[in-house]
This record gives sequence, C-alpha cells and structure tokens, in this order.
Amino acid sequence: MDLYQIFITHNRVWTVREVIGFSILYTIALLTALYLLYNKKIKLSQAISGMILLLFLGIVFGSTVFTRMPMERKYNLELFWSWKAVFLNHSLELMKENLLNCILLFPMGLLLPVTFNRRLSWWKGLLAGVLVSGMIETFQLIFCRGLFEWDDIVHNSLGCMAGCIIMSMVLKRKK
Repeated sequence: MDLYQIFITHNRVWTVREVIGFSILYTIALLTALYLLYNKKIKLSQAISGMILLLFLGIVFGSTVFTRMPMERKYNLELFWSWKAVFLNHSLELMKENLLNCILLFPMGLLLPVTFNRRLSWWKGLLAGVLVSGMIETFQLIFCRGLFEWDDIVHNSLGCMAGCIIMSMVLKRKK
C-alpha cells in the first residue's frame, strides 16, 4: 500500500466546519506572523516556516484524529509490542507502519530549528515530538479515533528528533 492509498483509506474529507475552523486559526496565525514581521520581532524565514509548521500540524491532527471515523476505544499499553511482532512474526506490514510513524513527524523536526531561528539540541526535538505525538494519541483515545499506543509516541518522537538534528546540522554548516 503506497502513502496515497494509506492517506485516502484512513481519512475522510474535511467537513465545512473543520475547514472554517482551521481557516480561522490559520488566519489568526498569519496575522500574528505579519505583525511580528512588521515589528521586526521575527525573520521572514521564521514566519514562513512557522506557517508551514502550523499547516503541517493541521494536516497531521486532521488525518490522525479529527477526520477518522469514531470506533470503539482501543489501546495497547505494552511498550515495543510492534517490534516484537516484527521480529517474532516477521510482520512486514507492522515494520512499514513503524517506519511510517517515524516519518510522520520528521518534517516537524526539520521546521522547528528554522521556526525558532537557531539550532536545537536533540532532546528538544525529542521533547517536541513526545508532546505532539502524546497529544495525538491522547486525542485518539478520548475521541475513540484510533489505537492509543506507546510505540507510536516513541516512533513519532524519534522522527521529530531526527529531523531536528538534521536541520540543526544544516544551520550549523550555514553559519
């Protein structure tokens, strides 16, 4: 299954209310960014990366929580259960899912150092990943929109951390 198929299988089209709600939030963020740019509080690169980051997070939360169809409340509290299944059962599907979960927040990790206009240490990227992924998993549990699992938090956070490390290295070389 390719990424497009995964996306359209697990995501319904946004409702008008969801589009309007996100548009209002995005407009407020854009006006705030323009105000900060005008008053020379942030650079243009920070404003652009911040707006891309907000758009990215909107898409991520939409696809992982808000556009999913409600189901029964599900959770798996065993840490690294998915890797046990990969190695013991030779499950290539779970291996692919684990790798896609690592990739999910990688772009966020790339955008964070640019948004904050400085290199960020690996632990800040990891912490940001834990916070965002923890919110996603908690919302999935509360709203019955997916499977709450610690493995997803670990994988998403590692992806965010990797993106943060890579962009911080790029920024270091640039200076």
